Amino acid sequence: MGSLLNRLRGVAPRALGGAFLASGVLHFAAPRPFEAIMPRRLPAHRAFVYGSGAVELACGIGLLTRQRWAGPASAALLLAVWPANVQMALDSGSGRLPGPADNRCLAWARVPLQIPLIWAALQSEPRACGEHRRS
Repeated sequence: MGSLLNRLRGVAPRALGGAFLASGVLHFAAPRPFEAIMPRRLPAHRAFVYGSGAVELACGIGLLTRQRWAGPASAALLLAVWPANVQMALDSGSGRLPGPADNRCLAWARVPLQIPLIWAALQSEPRACGEHRRS
């Protein structure tokens, strides 16, 4: 079990980094779906979408290159966008959201998914050669 967890700790930040890169690009290429899930009380949805996309790109690169700042920054980003995931879940099934985001099961599944994603981000600390984490 320990070696599986260690392998997961090594892979998880890289997988999250790749997901952040893909999502970051989508924030710029197709911003409307991201705007639709934002809490309506926030102003300037497009600016928030572009800003979070830029941060996702930076965090993705940081995670993939194992920068010390990338794990905590990625965890903070995931916490910052959690309200949009909750808003998406609350709005799901109403017809307000485009495509799969309007599916209640998918939308509500995304809310607790933030927890393992935050865990994955926090596994990204660079380690010295031969150093092993303890469970």
